[in-house]
Amino acid sequence: MKKTSRNGWASSSGGIFLVIFLLISCANLAVGQSINSDSSWKKARKNIIRYDLTGGLLFGMSNYIVFGYERAVNPHQSFSINTGKVGLPKVFDFVPDSFYMEQSSKNSGFNISGDYRFYLKKENKYNAPRGVYIGPYYSFNQFKRNNDWTFKKGDPEEQMANTTLGLSIHTFGAEVGYQFILWDKLAIDLLMFGPGLSNYYIKAKAEGNLSEENKEKLQEALTQYINDKFPGMNYVLDEDGLKAKGVVNTWSFGYRFIIHVGFNF
Repeated sequence: MKKTSRNGWASSSGGIFLVIFLLISCANLAVGQSINSDSSWKKARKNIIRYDLTGGLLFGMSNYIVFGYERAVNPHQSFSINTGKVGLPKVFDFVPDSFYMEQSSKNSGFNISGDYRFYLKKENKYNAPRGVYIGPYYSFNQFKRNNDWTFKKGDPEEQMANTTLGLSIHTFGAEVGYQFILWDKLAIDLLMFGPGLSNYYIKAKAEGNLSEENKEKLQEALTQYINDKFPGMNYVLDEDGLKAKGVVNTWSFGYRFIIHVGFNF
């Protein structure tokens, strides 16, 4: 069994923080310049279409494609909705070398989320959707991945297995963020702090013509994979329950952290 490694998450988080640094540096440069702002609410740009950059960095750009729309409803409030296709990366790094993946029969999922934002009048020089905001949010993520495996013992006998991995996460919470509008059109949304309460439904099962020992190896690999790809899940996940039953359904702490890049019009 390969040891669980946090290198994948470390590199992903490192990439995220690098992006944040570059975006903030770019924002400071632009804000330092002369920005032509229209103080008239009637003429203000009230709409933003955007792309969720964070999910792509964590799960791969081809696995996480989520777009959103934000609309300012008055000078200090807005609402937004986001949705798109999501999927899980490959499981290879956590499965013993004696298992060979024949095919990935299913890798699907979707995301939908929404929030209502209050742009703080005393803290912001400009109208919504620009500046510091707070507000409630709801998000739902669902992931499903099935893989077919062959186990070889070093003799002619071969054993087939199928792993099923499914996650559904509902989160209700509150958020704090800052949205930059650069050159009147480029929107960079940093949702920096979003604690919440989440319902986690996790299914991780290994089935097939395998011994109990090999089923446990695959089951353990799936548990390690979940903990690695979803930082903080080890504080939520009942590992003994997941290994024994293959299913966990629980409420626990949740969070939201997102970088959006969009177009203001």
